[in-house]
Amino acid sequence: MTNPIIEFSWVGSQRNFVDDMNIKNFNQISLGRYGGNSSTGQYKNEDGCLLWIDIKQNWEFVVILDAHNSAESAELVIKQFSKYKTYIQSLFFLSYEQTLKRLEGTILNLFQEEQFLAECQKIKGETACLIVLRKDKYVWWFSIGDCISYLFHPEFSKLGQYQINQRQFYEWVGQVNTFEQVVPCYSSGLRELRKGKNRILLTTDGLVECPNEPFSNPKAIYDIMKNHQIKDGIMALLETIKENNVRDSTTIISWEVNIIKDVTIPSDE
Repeated sequence: MTNPIIEFSWVGSQRNFVDDMNIKNFNQISLGRYGGNSSTGQYKNEDGCLLWIDIKQNWEFVVILDAHNSAESAELVIKQFSKYKTYIQSLFFLSYEQTLKRLEGTILNLFQEEQFLAECQKIKGETACLIVLRKDKYVWWFSIGDCISYLFHPEFSKLGQYQINQRQFYEWVGQVNTFEQVVPCYSSGLRELRKGKNRILLTTDGLVECPNEPFSNPKAIYDIMKNHQIKDGIMALLETIKENNVRDSTTIISWEVNIIKDVTIPSDE
């Protein structure tokens, strides 16, 4: 019997996409990769990602990574998720209340595993890591470092709300490791999607730290994405940073979720 779950992983050390924009589609999810401009001195890509999608059970689990000093830390994190894959995926078949209760502890155990911490000490460099699960009408996230996730919906946009997580600096997994501390530092949270079409977008920091800062304001990202299909919107974002001579590699993952269930609204509406 074939596995109904779509699975994909990639690290920039496998293919760097320097001077090369690439869009790859996995059912509803689009992945965009651009390795940066060689004319500005770029020659490597230390981003990475992991995608697990179950169309039948209606969930998406995505990990995006932005390493530095080498791609070894991104490779190691993806290897660790693959090691725990069977157990993590089993959680997604529970009710969403049970899934969301158990998932954070599972991720903490994964990063604090003794063998994993020992392997981290042997590698060069460290990585930011952002993990997102969308199940039912909820988005759960777990963030180490400065990758960014956005939730785009007209109701949020009217109120100036776009980002899911806040970027945090001086947090990593790898040679320098947040999870070697007595109390590991990370952020996590849970958000309810709105009724209708919601777009989730994850990105490494090349998109927002591009010269001339075309996307330092998340509204600029929202405005492009709302006027395009997902893959075309990602391409427009990547073309813009390429034209602005971005050096840093950029990885973008985005998908749309249509919610038909009732959601929370004010009591006076």
